[in-house]
Amino acid sequence: MKSLPQGNIWVSILQSHSIFPTLNIEQTAAYYSQYLGFQVVPYLDTEEPHICLYRDDTEIILTQSQGQRVIPNRELYGYGYDAYFITEQQEQLEKEFEAAGVNIVRALINTDYNNKEFVIEDVDGRWIAFGIKG
Repeated sequence: MKSLPQGNIWVSILQSHSIFPTLNIEQTAAYYSQYLGFQVVPYLDTEEPHICLYRDDTEIILTQSQGQRVIPNRELYGYGYDAYFITEQQEQLEKEFEAAGVNIVRALINTDYNNKEFVIEDVDGRWIAFGIKG
Protein backbone atom coordinates (compact mmCIF):
# COMPACT_ATOMS: atom_id res chain seq x y z
CA MET A 1 0.00 0.00 0.00
CA LYS A 2 1.25 3.46 -0.84
CA SER A 3 1.95 5.69 2.14
CA LEU A 4 0.79 9.29 2.36
CA PRO A 5 3.14 12.23 2.69
CA GLN A 6 3.49 13.30 6.33
CA GLY A 7 0.61 15.48 7.54
CA ASN A 8 -1.98 14.14 5.07
CA ILE A 9 -4.97 12.00 6.00
CA TRP A 10 -6.99 9.43 4.10
CA VAL A 11 -10.33 10.67 2.82
CA SER A 12 -13.24 8.29 3.47
CA ILE A 13 -15.14 6.60 0.67
CA LEU A 14 -18.66 6.35 2.03
CA GLN A 15 -20.74 4.12 -0.25
CA SER A 16 -20.86 2.30 -3.52
CA HIS A 17 -23.64 1.85 -6.07
CA SER A 18 -23.85 -1.08 -8.44
CA ILE A 19 -24.47 -0.26 -12.09
CA PHE A 20 -26.35 -2.94 -14.01
CA PRO A 21 -26.75 -2.64 -17.79
CA THR A 22 -29.87 -4.45 -18.99
CA LEU A 23 -31.69 -5.21 -22.22
CA ASN A 24 -35.08 -4.20 -20.83
CA ILE A 25 -34.65 -1.53 -18.18
CA GLU A 26 -38.34 -1.37 -17.22
CA GLN A 27 -38.68 -5.17 -16.91
CA THR A 28 -35.59 -5.36 -14.70
CA ALA A 29 -36.85 -2.46 -12.55
CA ALA A 30 -40.22 -4.19 -12.13
CA TYR A 31 -38.49 -7.40 -11.02
CA TYR A 32 -36.41 -5.59 -8.40
CA SER A 33 -39.50 -3.81 -7.13
CA GLN A 34 -41.88 -6.80 -7.09
CA TYR A 35 -39.51 -9.55 -5.92
CA LEU A 36 -36.69 -7.81 -4.03
CA GLY A 37 -38.52 -4.85 -2.47
CA PHE A 38 -36.63 -2.01 -4.12
CA GLN A 39 -38.20 1.41 -4.73
CA VAL A 40 -38.01 2.46 -8.40
CA VAL A 41 -37.11 6.03 -9.43
CA PRO A 42 -36.94 6.47 -13.22
CA TYR A 43 -34.75 9.02 -14.98
CA LEU A 44 -35.62 7.95 -18.52
CA ASP A 45 -35.93 11.44 -20.04
CA THR A 46 -32.34 12.43 -19.21
CA GLU A 47 -29.29 12.63 -21.45
CA GLU A 48 -28.18 9.25 -20.08
CA PRO A 49 -31.45 7.40 -19.34
CA HIS A 50 -31.36 5.23 -16.24
CA ILE A 51 -33.46 3.95 -13.36
CA CYS A 52 -32.37 4.09 -9.73
CA LEU A 53 -33.43 1.31 -7.39
CA TYR A 54 -33.37 1.91 -3.63
CA ARG A 55 -33.68 -0.36 -0.64
CA ASP A 56 -32.42 0.85 2.73
CA ASP A 57 -28.87 2.20 2.14
CA THR A 58 -28.40 0.25 -1.09
CA GLU A 59 -28.75 1.74 -4.57
CA ILE A 60 -28.60 0.02 -7.93
CA ILE A 61 -28.47 2.01 -11.15
CA LEU A 62 -29.97 0.37 -14.23
CA THR A 63 -28.80 1.45 -17.68
CA GLN A 64 -29.80 0.34 -21.18
CA SER A 65 -27.38 -2.17 -22.71
CA GLN A 66 -28.11 -1.04 -26.28
CA GLY A 67 -28.99 -4.56 -27.43
CA GLN A 68 -26.16 -6.42 -25.67
CA ARG A 69 -27.39 -9.22 -23.42
CA VAL A 70 -26.18 -9.32 -19.83
CA ILE A 71 -23.26 -11.73 -19.46
CA PRO A 72 -22.83 -12.71 -15.80
CA ASN A 73 -19.33 -12.87 -14.31
CA ARG A 74 -19.57 -16.65 -13.91
CA GLU A 75 -19.98 -16.96 -17.70
CA LEU A 76 -17.31 -14.41 -18.57
CA TYR A 77 -14.68 -15.52 -16.05
CA GLY A 78 -15.72 -18.97 -14.82
CA TYR A 79 -16.90 -17.86 -11.37
CA GLY A 80 -17.88 -14.82 -9.34
CA TYR A 81 -20.90 -12.84 -8.32
CA ASP A 82 -22.12 -9.75 -10.14
CA ALA A 83 -22.77 -7.85 -6.90
CA TYR A 84 -22.37 -8.41 -3.17
CA PHE A 85 -24.65 -6.65 -0.71
CA ILE A 86 -23.86 -6.57 3.00
CA THR A 87 -26.65 -7.48 5.41
CA GLU A 88 -26.71 -8.59 9.02
CA GLN A 89 -30.01 -10.46 8.73
CA GLN A 90 -29.42 -13.06 6.05
CA GLU A 91 -31.92 -15.57 7.43
CA GLN A 92 -34.85 -13.13 7.35
CA LEU A 93 -33.90 -11.74 3.96
CA GLU A 94 -33.55 -15.21 2.46
CA LYS A 95 -37.01 -16.14 3.80
CA GLU A 96 -38.47 -12.91 2.41
CA PHE A 97 -37.02 -13.63 -1.03
CA GLU A 98 -38.15 -17.28 -0.94
CA ALA A 99 -41.71 -16.18 -0.12
CA ALA A 100 -41.61 -13.74 -3.05
CA GLY A 101 -40.52 -16.48 -5.47
CA VAL A 102 -36.93 -15.30 -6.01
CA ASN A 103 -34.57 -17.88 -7.53
CA ILE A 104 -32.13 -18.70 -4.72
CA VAL A 105 -29.18 -20.45 -6.35
CA ARG A 106 -27.13 -20.93 -3.18
CA ALA A 107 -28.86 -21.28 0.17
CA LEU A 108 -27.45 -19.58 3.27
CA ILE A 109 -24.05 -21.02 4.20
CA ASN A 110 -20.85 -20.19 6.01
CA THR A 111 -18.23 -20.02 3.26
CA ASP A 112 -14.65 -21.22 3.39
CA TYR A 113 -13.61 -17.54 3.28
CA ASN A 114 -15.55 -16.82 6.50
CA ASN A 115 -18.65 -15.14 5.07
CA LYS A 116 -22.24 -16.00 5.93
CA GLU A 117 -24.14 -15.55 2.68
CA PHE A 118 -26.78 -16.69 0.22
CA VAL A 119 -27.02 -16.03 -3.52
CA ILE A 120 -29.92 -15.20 -5.82
CA GLU A 121 -30.22 -15.07 -9.59
CA ASP A 122 -32.00 -11.98 -10.89
CA VAL A 123 -34.20 -11.64 -13.97
CA ASP A 124 -31.13 -10.90 -16.15
CA GLY A 125 -29.12 -13.90 -14.92
CA ARG A 126 -26.87 -11.99 -12.52
CA TRP A 127 -25.80 -13.79 -9.35
CA ILE A 128 -26.11 -11.48 -6.37
CA ALA A 129 -24.85 -12.43 -2.92
CA PHE A 130 -26.23 -11.17 0.38
CA GLY A 131 -23.91 -11.69 3.30
CA ILE A 132 -21.35 -10.46 5.79
CA LYS A 133 -17.95 -11.43 7.17
CA GLY A 134 -18.22 -13.93 10.03
